[in-house]
Amino acid sequence: MTVHFVIMGVCGCGKTTAACAIQAHFQCPYAEGDDFHTQENRDKMGAGIPLTDEDRYPWLRNLRDWMTAQAKQGAAVSVVTCSALKRQYRDILREATGEVIFIHLAPPQAVNLERMLARQGHYMKADMLDSQLAILEVLQADEHGVRIDNAGDAQAVQADMLAWIQAHVAV
Repeated sequence: MTVHFVIMGVCGCGKTTAACAIQAHFQCPYAEGDDFHTQENRDKMGAGIPLTDEDRYPWLRNLRDWMTAQAKQGAAVSVVTCSALKRQYRDILREATGEVIFIHLAPPQAVNLERMLARQGHYMKADMLDSQLAILEVLQADEHGVRIDNAGDAQAVQADMLAWIQAHVAV
């Protein structure tokens, strides 16, 4: 059975860096969730307009379908970045064939904002952080996953993720 790791969290929390570490460790397929957004969604976010649920549903279904395709192609592991801010969004992703596991990166807000301000050329602007934090629903006890406070450097976060995976996931 394919294990899909969904690296989740608000904009600028380190999803891409964490996903690349998992991809390198497992030598597995990787999908950058941002690449699955429509141009209309990118334009809205770039203009500082928060996406609606209706904007997000096609994006989430595309990610779910990509994960299912990896399972059908025989991948043992895949990794996806996706904000997955609400449980209803994670429910769509859990429809993928295989086991879906969420790794929620949750640095302190000040650290997150500092990282966002340091990014160059990203369509997601720092002033969108508050709107994402306002709708964030943390993982519930019945959702397979872990919350990692990634206030430290990338190597420490990678070590925390891989240690948790080794202790809790059969891959």
